[in-house]
Amino acid sequence: MPLPGIASTEDVLTMTLPDAVVGMTMDELEALPVTEFETSTIWTEGPQVFRGVRMVDLLAHFGIESGTLKLTAANDYSIDVPVDSFTDDGAILAYQRNGQTMTLRTKGPLWVVYPYDSSPKFQSEVIYSNSIWQLDRMSATE
Repeated sequence: MPLPGIASTEDVLTMTLPDAVVGMTMDELEALPVTEFETSTIWTEGPQVFRGVRMVDLLAHFGIESGTLKLTAANDYSIDVPVDSFTDDGAILAYQRNGQTMTLRTKGPLWVVYPYDSSPKFQSEVIYSNSIWQLDRMSATE
């Protein structure tokens, strides 16, 4: 389902790779393997259901195996995350929360979310800092 005001053919994520810049539409993100989980967050009230693509699957899609990933939000806030910190049981790039696409007002269009309730390892300041919302750009460095 496209975001309000954003056609499904418009890029919601720009990925800068060492040799190319690739835009991804919501349809293209939704075509990748889907993961969904329920968790509470420190930014929302009550359990939330997040749906998206595992970060490890997104990185594999682009052939990114090492280095650092710079994640940047619509307001230019950015963080650097080691690629090897993403795990199969960890972060997803969420494009839905509680069955709804996310707008800028609701922390979208994309939000890096961890299954915080599943393990104490996802309840640290580092993990909370990595949980960037309003994400619209990623840049891979070796």
